[in-house]
Amino acid sequence: MFGRFLEISLTTSDIAASVQFYERLGFSHLTANDTWSHPYGVLSDGRLCIGLHQGIHDSPTLSFVLPELAQHIKALSAAGIELSESHLGEEGFHHVRLRDPGSQCIALLEARTFSPSLSGYRESLCGGFYAYSMASPADAGEAREFWERVGFVALEPQDEPYAHLPLTGDHLSLALHHPPLARTPLLVFAEPDMPARLERLQAAGCTVVRPLAGGTIGREHGLLEAPEGTRLLLLTSDP
Repeated sequence: MFGRFLEISLTTSDIAASVQFYERLGFSHLTANDTWSHPYGVLSDGRLCIGLHQGIHDSPTLSFVLPELAQHIKALSAAGIELSESHLGEEGFHHVRLRDPGSQCIALLEARTFSPSLSGYRESLCGGFYAYSMASPADAGEAREFWERVGFVALEPQDEPYAHLPLTGDHLSLALHHPPLARTPLLVFAEPDMPARLERLQAAGCTVVRPLAGGTIGREHGLLEAPEGTRLLLLTSDP
């Protein structure tokens, strides 16, 4: 219903510092077009795309591409999806915004804002992207129902390596975690050799926080914080 996932859109006050951070992790630049009037850049590992916006908008935002967007508004409304912001005039780039029950911002765009990667998957120091993990709202069932209504599939709740409810989609995996872990969203990566990766990240000049959540997540896992405030949770997974 939301179309194809495009990027995790992040607002930064210093786009150069944010770009340098993701470059250090091993993300590569993609070619952005002139859709946005504010400074904008995209970095990717070939699967996950991170859009850096030096402008004012909700951050982080999950951005999707839905061609002929204006024609889908009635279907969204019929499905109980309420828009918080709409730009569908005759002139300008069509896009709308809405929120899930946990206030996660979602953007639907009429077209791509950058060219896709032609080089395929190029693993970053963080390893494989596992999920975009959001703090569960007071009524977690309402959040689950919302994401299932728009096409995601809820899997069995997981206790390891952190407690969460996985939600899988065609091009994006989501998760709902308990707020004590983090009240802001997390970009979660998971690899069996994560302890060695954490050492390499520290050697590359990244500050890795361990252990996490008052000791509930141990030293085999780590946390990075980007200059714009995005938090990356790096987990040691089973092979």
